[in-house]
Amino acid sequence: MQHPDFELYDNVGRTSEQIAAAHFGIATRDDLLRWARRDAEPFLTTEHPLPSEPLPAPDAAPYLAALAAAQTPAEVSAITQHLLDAAQPALSAVSDLLVSIARWGNRHRGAEQGAPPKMLLEAASRSLSVLALADEADLAVLRDEYDPAPRPASKTTPSLPPASPVPPPAGPKPGR
Repeated sequence: MQHPDFELYDNVGRTSEQIAAAHFGIATRDDLLRWARRDAEPFLTTEHPLPSEPLPAPDAAPYLAALAAAQTPAEVSAITQHLLDAAQPALSAVSDLLVSIARWGNRHRGAEQGAPPKMLLEAASRSLSVLALADEADLAVLRDEYDPAPRPASKTTPSLPPASPVPPPAGPKPGR
């Protein structure tokens, strides 16, 4: 029999994912990505080098400065709409690339829900739904500001008295 504390000491420095993967005999996320990088290295270094830098992020400073100075919902909406307009091309490009990845090798045709190509197509859709959701929230704020729902009219006429209760039956019901 092994020492009861052996596994505790054997797992020192490991993440829970590494411990679970070792227990079930499966690869971790890091293992899979490391193997894929190793196997794709000749492809990326000689045939199709890709940029190693992340995509440029928009400069948030002007938006944050404008937001700090905003005093009305209209001013906040103007900031929101400018941000959405600025982000739309990048998010559309990401969405288009995810769709292309999902369609690679026609793997998406006949794929079941939850299969990798369908997951990629869903990710592409969700990347654009960020814009739609933010726009919807902005319009809701503007609607509350400029076109609020009408309030129920107050009753100025006297209301009718409540209907009298139905008296309980006084005896057996007549039969046939």
